[in-house]
Amino acid sequence: MSSEFGRTLRVGVFGESHGRAIGVTMQNLPAGEAIDLNVLEAFLDRRRPGKSALSTARNEPDRPVFLSGLLDGKTTGSPLSAIIENRDARSRDYAELADKPRPGHADYTAFLKWNGAADMRGGGHFSGRLTAPLCIAGGIAKQILARRNIFVGAHLFSAAGVADAAFERHPAQAQFDEIAQKDFPVINDDAGCAMQEAILAASRDGDSTGGVIECAAVGFPAGIGNPMFDGIENRLSAVLFGIPAVKGLEFGAGFAAAAMRGSEHNDPYRIGDDGSITTTSNHAGGILGGISTGQPIVLRVAIKPTPSIAKAQQTVRLSTMDNAELVVHGRHDPCIAHRAVPVVEAVTALVLLDYLLEVQIGSIE
Repeated sequence: MSSEFGRTLRVGVFGESHGRAIGVTMQNLPAGEAIDLNVLEAFLDRRRPGKSALSTARNEPDRPVFLSGLLDGKTTGSPLSAIIENRDARSRDYAELADKPRPGHADYTAFLKWNGAADMRGGGHFSGRLTAPLCIAGGIAKQILARRNIFVGAHLFSAAGVADAAFERHPAQAQFDEIAQKDFPVINDDAGCAMQEAILAASRDGDSTGGVIECAAVGFPAGIGNPMFDGIENRLSAVLFGIPAVKGLEFGAGFAAAAMRGSEHNDPYRIGDDGSITTTSNHAGGILGGISTGQPIVLRVAIKPTPSIAKAQQTVRLSTMDNAELVVHGRHDPCIAHRAVPVVEAVTALVLLDYLLEVQIGSIE
């Protein structure tokens, strides 16, 4: 199904934005893994709405309720399932949208695919609300990876035309933790203040902005992955593009590589101080031929501007098939990129954990 991913670690997301609850299932988690629920809830809080003028005013506590797979704080080995109840939905704000699809949203394409039967209140199953259960699964994956000395972190690389500093070549776990504790997830706080001012300026104009998220994973072993169509970039790309509003993705130097010479882009090999093979740069983003090099895995994700804006937009009326004007009401983020930072971490952690579990099972067989 399209709402599931993973080979060994199977993750499925279910629910709609204004339904009774949203949730996640995880199959083939290793048994006996301790899960710190306080750490998990702190991770979910980074994505949670309603905390400032920079996000939607929808106020959801987003506390997970575990139905199976977790006992006395440890995974049991059976499928894990968890839900988050929707407590602050205002479906009346979306009554007009059943007949007048919003530009930039999936309202029209969902109408075509399911003949108008889809629950599209608040964006339905296409909503960014579905990233909350993704963060339950990803928060669990991050804890399991951390016990194996693999750490995943991200920051808002740019927003509204304002750029943050980039991660250093070897980001440290301490930097990931420092960014995670901030109200606005950037490395350079001055750049973060400028981003926030630009986002709020767009909001005052009834408009929205997009952004770019940079994510890194450190400590991931070398030699894991596959060539051609099943490489690390392939699997990460498939799942990252499942995050609503993602419109672009690059690894390492990414699109900048097209303007470089081979002598600039190649990462020279050397013997490190510990006797292992390393490289003097990481333009490859920690992946060559779909297989990990042992260097940090680095990627950047482009997030489009929030399509629900207060400005009047042109659309059509489906019931009468004539042109119409639409003013979107309700509560919407002027920029969703800063709230998507932990979501990118979650997805990256899940894909990397899936690879590790696959290698473990293969070695047993």
